[in-house]
Amino acid sequence: MDSEAGAAAPAASSDFIREMVAEDLRAGKHGGRVHTRFPPEPNGYLHIGHAKAICLNFGVAADFSGLCNLRFDDTNPAREDIEYVESIEADVRWLGFDWERRMFYASDYFELIYGYAEQLIRDGKAYVDSLTADEIREYRGTLTEPGRNSPYRERAVEESLDLLRRMRNGEFPDGAHVLRAKIDMASPNMNMRDPTLYRIRHAAHHRTGDAWRIYPTYDYAHPISDALEGITHSICTLEFEDHRPLYDWCVDNLRVAASEFKSKPQQIEFARLNLSFTIMSKRKLLALVEQKLVTGWDDPRMPTIAGLRRRGYTPEAIRDFCARIGVAKKENVIDMALLEHTVREDLNKRAPRAMAVLRPVTVVIENYPEDRVEEVEAVNNPEDASAGTRKLPFSRTLFIEREDFMETPPKKFFRLAPGTEVRLRYAYILKCERVIKDASGTITELRCTYDPDSLNGPTATRRVKGTIHWVSAAHAADAELRLYDRLFQSADPGEGGQDPLTDLNPDSLDRVTGAKLELALAAAAPGSRFQFERQGYFCVDPDSRQGKPVFNRTVTLKDSWAKITARGAQTTP
Repeated sequence: MDSEAGAAAPAASSDFIREMVAEDLRAGKHGGRVHTRFPPEPNGYLHIGHAKAICLNFGVAADFSGLCNLRFDDTNPAREDIEYVESIEADVRWLGFDWERRMFYASDYFELIYGYAEQLIRDGKAYVDSLTADEIREYRGTLTEPGRNSPYRERAVEESLDLLRRMRNGEFPDGAHVLRAKIDMASPNMNMRDPTLYRIRHAAHHRTGDAWRIYPTYDYAHPISDALEGITHSICTLEFEDHRPLYDWCVDNLRVAASEFKSKPQQIEFARLNLSFTIMSKRKLLALVEQKLVTGWDDPRMPTIAGLRRRGYTPEAIRDFCARIGVAKKENVIDMALLEHTVREDLNKRAPRAMAVLRPVTVVIENYPEDRVEEVEAVNNPEDASAGTRKLPFSRTLFIEREDFMETPPKKFFRLAPGTEVRLRYAYILKCERVIKDASGTITELRCTYDPDSLNGPTATRRVKGTIHWVSAAHAADAELRLYDRLFQSADPGEGGQDPLTDLNPDSLDRVTGAKLELALAAAAPGSRFQFERQGYFCVDPDSRQGKPVFNRTVTLKDSWAKITARGAQTTP
């Protein structure tokens, strides 16, 4: 549905972009319309940085009762693939945004964009240049020295038109010629020194096939696409700030029919998301995939939206994170711990609790009847009373976490040790009587006793300092747990110009086999999320098979960000 003209700014928190949009509406600019777009290039999977851009573009449109398009910048066929198109559509929808019927491609406008190029030549504003790529760079000059005119700059209009048409027909090899705008080789802005508008690419396009042998550059196609679609506010990241004069030049210097350009769009730049312990370069992310340093674009260690989804992040948490970091004009780095903190907050409210023993050791309760099985009541989520409770089977033989027992414990070790007592979560108080080891000295079994009058509950009278989790051995499911850590060792993997791929964390994945879980978890559907008590938040991986569940650790329970902010050493950006 089209927006109402002059919609008021929302009362919610604002930023400099929303303030600009609100001012435009007050001034009656763009006829009172707000129309944005998210324009990904289909040359890789979207990452957490794109999530910020998605939330901003769709969010601004929603805040002002406007519209937001999804448009693929498919102007470089050598790097693009339909796989990326489909993944981008899925990711944007998963994040909770809907472009309705407004999905477009730059390739939708290839014929129009080409026609405008011929018009620029006729108007004396563009020419076909036959310098090599190296020569073009040399002629362009430097930041301190002006460029020089190409010897082909004054090429006759008819000759340039003829060459451009022959370029389109595929008569020349890649790099033989380019179409350049005729602007100002002495401009202090390098982007205005006769920028390239078209280049030869003998590559099949995922939509147009072999119909084209020349393709427009992003800087040329993007403003035209915006104007054709009626975009009012073209929001992009700071690296495009120096490209804004070229953006405006392209729109201002094209003579088009009144019905073709539906707006004169305004480009606005904001600081991209930089996240510690992470890289955002799609080229480097692709290298990780191609070199098989990760299992794919959706590897849970990757910062891609697909990877975060597989790891167990929720779209609500990602949207909340993007809202928390805000929209700034200056580049900064956001601590990864804030993203993890946001995910914990979200999952703490929604994830049902469960018991999981990662590295089990067997406990035999000698004074518990061998044939007895009883049920104890466990809370599904203490943050959500409506989640109710569940029944857990309790029996003579249990599994507990190996690290919850020490033969010679240090002071303030409030777990199990010889002769000490500990509370079994939701159940009884347990006392270790004997330790059984194999020939190598490895502990294989703990022989214990329990206090039958100590069942946990409102009438329990005995208290002990420690509480540990457990799983009934006869009612446990075997599972593989994948414990993920940060993919890179350094907070800034590319610092000093080093290749971030040399900074990979060798301990970014710990596969734990033989873990013991509550039996019901064996049938949990892929994507289901749980908090394993005392262990962290986990998500069922798509690799799971019947009777062989696989769980990915989404995030640990420890929250370093909350501790940092509580001490006042750092605050939320």
